[in-house]
Amino acid sequence: MLDLHRLRLLRELKHRGTLAAVASALSYSPSSISQQLSVLEREVGVPLLEPVGRRVRLTPQAEILVAHTEVVLERLERAEAELVASLRDISGVLRVAAFQTAALALVPDALDVLRDAHPGLRVEVTQHEPESALPALLSRDFDLVVTEEYPGDPMPRPPEIEFEELCEDEIRLALPSSAGSPPAVAGASGLVPAQSRATVLAEAAGRPWVMEPAGTASRQWAMRLCRDAGFEPDVRFESSDLLLHLRLVERGHAAALLPDLVWAGRPPTVTVLALPGERRTRRLFTATRRGGGAHPAVRACRAALHEAARFALPH
Repeated sequence: MLDLHRLRLLRELKHRGTLAAVASALSYSPSSISQQLSVLEREVGVPLLEPVGRRVRLTPQAEILVAHTEVVLERLERAEAELVASLRDISGVLRVAAFQTAALALVPDALDVLRDAHPGLRVEVTQHEPESALPALLSRDFDLVVTEEYPGDPMPRPPEIEFEELCEDEIRLALPSSAGSPPAVAGASGLVPAQSRATVLAEAAGRPWVMEPAGTASRQWAMRLCRDAGFEPDVRFESSDLLLHLRLVERGHAAALLPDLVWAGRPPTVTVLALPGERRTRRLFTATRRGGGAHPAVRACRAALHEAARFALPH
């Protein structure tokens, strides 16, 4: 009979990449991890690891074991969900990862709902960008991840992860408001004529821009949008912090592309203009490991996030 603990160590090595990373995540020493994997090799009678430079990689036989381990762990996720569902009250720990705007605009309201409805549930939240949060979900560092998808850039959907759509979040061009003038919202209040919307981006072509770092889905989408409008944006400021983007716009230093969640239901503090065309809405999702979506704590958190999104994005 194969030992599930050792199989999980092999799976962790596949997802984390190095023995040191596995040891750090699980609070073991690298030598202890290596020793356990050596025992597993003797149990199955074939090599499971092969050296590649200073690292190791899984053999084809190890990949077979990991694939079956994923199935076993999924069944255990479902068993835990059914066990908790048989109880009257939801308790335990739920670990959630969310990117910045979702963490600011949705998570606090969702926590209010969960605290009132399920006082025995401990919710632990970490701010994490989707690029790193989804691998961490597979590594079992989190139970639920809030992630995003930009227009024309579908995110990878590994078969080990279940996705559920949370909401749609319109992205608008944010420009400094004229001195002494109140902020305007195009498309929402009708303050900007509809016939001018096709030239919105071109009017911002000569301004400095603030965008998220190169390589992110947001940056790739924003660059395509500007190039399709016929110009190369002058990106002077880079940050993954959208509150910094907003502050630079407020102070007149840059133009930016900001999602509605930045305002969290409050009136904008700068001029925001509706973008032309159809590629102006990002989609937010919640993600769990396959089998984990049936867990009552996950279901309760997803419901609370939906309620928070209805408040933050009333449209």
